[in-house]
Amino acid sequence: MALADDSGRDAVGFDDVVAAERRIAGQVEQTPFLHSRTLSEIAGAQLYLKFENLQFTASFKERGALNRLAQLAPEVLSRGVLAASAGNHAQGVAWHAGRLGAPATIVMPSGTAPVKVARTRALGATIVLHGERFDETYAHAAAIAADRGSTMIDPFDDEAVIAGQGTVGLEMARSAHELDDVVVPIGGGGLAAGVSIAMRRLRPSVRVVGVQSERFALVHDALRGVHHPVGSSTIADGIAVNRLGAVTLPLLRRHLDDVLLVDDAQIEQAILLLLEIEKTVVEGAGAAGLAAVLAHARRFRRRHVGLVLTGGNIDPLLLAAIIERGLAHSGRLARLVVDVRDAPGALARLTALLADERANVEQIHHERAFGTKGAQRVDVEIVVQTESPAHVERVLRRLRDAGFDVRR
Repeated sequence: MALADDSGRDAVGFDDVVAAERRIAGQVEQTPFLHSRTLSEIAGAQLYLKFENLQFTASFKERGALNRLAQLAPEVLSRGVLAASAGNHAQGVAWHAGRLGAPATIVMPSGTAPVKVARTRALGATIVLHGERFDETYAHAAAIAADRGSTMIDPFDDEAVIAGQGTVGLEMARSAHELDDVVVPIGGGGLAAGVSIAMRRLRPSVRVVGVQSERFALVHDALRGVHHPVGSSTIADGIAVNRLGAVTLPLLRRHLDDVLLVDDAQIEQAILLLLEIEKTVVEGAGAAGLAAVLAHARRFRRRHVGLVLTGGNIDPLLLAAIIERGLAHSGRLARLVVDVRDAPGALARLTALLADERANVEQIHHERAFGTKGAQRVDVEIVVQTESPAHVERVLRRLRDAGFDVRR
């Protein structure tokens, strides 16, 4: 069921998207759009993945940034460009502005992760850190642009940016794959608007479905007339947008079929599945589409679904934490607390039993001085790698049969 329409002419049309494709041709990747047999089996639907995480800056954002920059006159470029962004848009603007000879200044929230600051600076941009919230950051960037006579490149609420992002939809629509649905993450909505415009012309029967984090559900709420409180953070920081677009929102009302919500736990699971099964690294926003298909499986059952993996710029430490949490959730990593007699050979006997059960010890903590068991007993906390929840239960039985008091 389509969402409510706005009357009037679209600010961005199909011809704008086609023109953007010609304008940026050869300067961005036409990324693979491939069927995933294993994820399809898991989802109960036929899934096709659009690997936008394989762009040079690891995100679709450079398509829109380049389309905007490429339309600026040389004298305008020489005065420089500005963007307010903590991530992918910043890198897209920095990379293509540098290629076109335009000085780029990127204003980032003061709490931006150092790795994102370093990546953007490495692409040639000048970095300014300002503001705790994105609206403060954006206002500061606009003030700098006005003072310098430079051009602001909006991350989503700009006709040229939307048209550039829509080239993702052109590539998907022209593929040989049968499609019933296309699922697109939504932050400000530039990508979803552009993709839906392309699909409506080339594949009008395809359902275009947006996905938002339930912590930043502004577009979902605006289109449905409901309200979710805005959160302070989400693992999908690429779609953690706390303002609605004056250009994007009417386009989404007209062309989008639905918006679904996902939570951080569902996004984490999707990140891990893409890493393990497809051997591809995606950030939280990039995994939101797969998270939605799995969380709302009944809606997509036996349908052919295209998913946009929007980006791969995830902090390595966050990815490591997600992997560890995923292993624990799936039963391949277990923490055991074992009551052991504080005597020579007791710990060796415990680890020998674990080895015999093929449970590999990853961490071990042997608390003596600060323990609560008394002078002759000690709690040993062990993290072991296992095959499955059933394997964990076998290990627990083996230890208890051997006389150990063990708990998880």
